Amino acid sequence: MGAETTRPGVGTELPALEIPITRTLIVAGAIASRDYQDVHHDAELARDKGSPDIFMNILTTNGLVGRYITDCFGPTAQLRKAAIRLGAPNYPGDTMVLTGRIEEMDDETRTATVRVVGANSIGNHVTGTVTVVLTESTEDRGTVTVTVADEVDS
Repeated sequence: MGAETTRPGVGTELPALEIPITRTLIVAGAIASRDYQDVHHDAELARDKGSPDIFMNILTTNGLVGRYITDCFGPTAQLRKAAIRLGAPNYPGDTMVLTGRIEEMDDETRTATVRVVGANSIGNHVTGTVTVVLTESTEDRGTVTVTVADEVDS
């Protein structure tokens, strides 16, 4: 068996993306989004406020969700709407795994609505939906490769 290629449609599961959660990622994301709250860069002050460590802000999470969608659909995909909700915090040393499933496709407007979940060792860090416009370049790239082999090809 080898790899099977299909055009994405309703129900298509997108490939998972693992993102290591590092202190650098958390602090850099907070600085880039001008979020200077101490809980995103000062571990001691975060602990004073009841958190075991610094944690990722929502703007960084939103950016990572956008990256996940464009990684799956290509750089010409246009994000139209992201409706996300935060859950379990992303702490340094953990890994967030983003997964997605196409929930709706509209051929007329060339849009897809994707249900996204980002989970870490505590639980779901982010859940929500993203609406993306599939451009011509995206449609050319718009195949999802699913490996159905249970043996390694030599």
